Amino acid sequence: MPCALGLDFGTSSVRALVVDTRDGRELGTAVAAYRRGEAGIVTRAAEPELARQHPADHLDGLAEAVRGALAAARDRGAAPADIAGLGVDATGSTPLPLDAAGQALGLCDDFTDDPAALAWLWKDHTSTAEAAALTAAAREQHPEYLAKCGGEYSSEWYWAKAWRAAATTPHVAAATHRWLELADWIPAVLCGTTAAPVLGLCAAGHKGLHHPDWGGFPAVEFLGRLHPELARWRRTLEGLPVRSIAHRAGRLTADWAARLGLPAGLPVAVGAIDAHLGAVGAGIRPGRLVKILGTSTCDMLVAPLAEPLPDVPGICGIAPESILPGHHGLEAGQSAVGDLFQWFVGRLAAGTTHEGLAAEAARLAPGASGLLALDWNHGNRCLLCDPRLSGLLVGQTLATRPAEVYRALVEATAFGARMILERFEEHRVPVTEVVNCGGIAEKSPLTLQIYADVTGRPMRLSRSGQTCALGAAIAGAVAGGAHPDVPAAQQAMTGLKEARFAPRPAAQAVYERLFRLYRRLHDAFGRDAALPLGGVMKDLLGLRDAARRPQD
Repeated sequence: MPCALGLDFGTSSVRALVVDTRDGRELGTAVAAYRRGEAGIVTRAAEPELARQHPADHLDGLAEAVRGALAAARDRGAAPADIAGLGVDATGSTPLPLDAAGQALGLCDDFTDDPAALAWLWKDHTSTAEAAALTAAAREQHPEYLAKCGGEYSSEWYWAKAWRAAATTPHVAAATHRWLELADWIPAVLCGTTAAPVLGLCAAGHKGLHHPDWGGFPAVEFLGRLHPELARWRRTLEGLPVRSIAHRAGRLTADWAARLGLPAGLPVAVGAIDAHLGAVGAGIRPGRLVKILGTSTCDMLVAPLAEPLPDVPGICGIAPESILPGHHGLEAGQSAVGDLFQWFVGRLAAGTTHEGLAAEAARLAPGASGLLALDWNHGNRCLLCDPRLSGLLVGQTLATRPAEVYRALVEATAFGARMILERFEEHRVPVTEVVNCGGIAEKSPLTLQIYADVTGRPMRLSRSGQTCALGAAIAGAVAGGAHPDVPAAQQAMTGLKEARFAPRPAAQAVYERLFRLYRRLHDAFGRDAALPLGGVMKDLLGLRDAARRPQD
């Protein structure tokens, strides 16, 4: 049977998925956890914003997951020789430093225990100052750069992290020839092209300020004024091909074929960021907003390249062919969703479970807790683009229960999601349907119902519970010639579940009032500290009392 293999490099593990290219049926899957650090993340107590991953974990996990998925697929009649192609997604921006031979520094004996020489995970926020300085310089010298990334450059992204390394760890900077995104490094490793890799339009466009309007990456002179090492690293990107997922990064080397149990020469697709290929796996198309609900969220839209598209302030960016070939890719998102819920359960509500809290929270009427939260415990990714903002919970009393707080946190993420949705539509990017995928979407009907009630939009679910890996497999299927292009592969391999979470009119009415209060907190703490907040607590009490009043 014709198959494809998708590799999904996540925050704590790597997943391999073998699918039938005729209908997207899942034939075999396996997950390998990263072994170093805390749940695969290397941290440092003195720097709470530091989050790194070891490239050895990526490679060891890759081999373990692929062999496990192939074994499972073999039990369903699929052999390694049936696989037409392989695709890769990874978290982003997760760049790592390479030496002149293309070797990851973290794999070299002199650097294996040095956090600065590892992969700088997407959630690493140590480069806040550098991101702010880059934003200020671009605002003065190259405002066009900022127009394509929502108006602010993020500390989560490529150039800010490279600059931080140059400024604080000169020994690592001196040994670094080039910084490469994880989504580009893995295909290059598999194809033996780490010294001259193919770069993906996805990470380059959304994290590296690459755009055809200014001929590719930012000007060497601009980066050089920020730090000389940035100019040097920028020059190493000159001449490298930058391609969409419809292209090949190369073919699998004999060594990696033997290690993985796959045929040598297998086509390998150009890599992309996990959320973007998750959108592909959820069947993204114009008008379909795909929400990847996991530790954080990404909200993805596409629009045809042939149609004019305005710049949208406050989102993560607009880049051509970064999600779907032939289309602009638009990305927004929230820095903490699943992470926010896990923080509360793991740190503040010991002895509880997500399932227990969600069941109790589902029995509460909207507004009944008297609580309102800001979902900024890991900063605000969109629309304020400020990683130094923090969380807030208003309305607590001595009677407040854990389930009430849990529900308030879910509601806060829903209000943040509505802010993003409305920003898209304010700038004439239509949203005709919302499709959800990811761990939270699969496990939490409470979250999807609250999102429907808050946004006033039905919430649908992608058919696959592994949409990122499926999106990678779709890219692999196209690379291997099983389908002529990405839309054709999506037509055959994706779909939606029957489940549909519809807005409830009574809940919508309460959430309209709560959302207005959320907007007041959002603007006061995120935009204008002079805005009055005097009525928020008492308005919450009024909503609480109305929600608890016996209904006729």
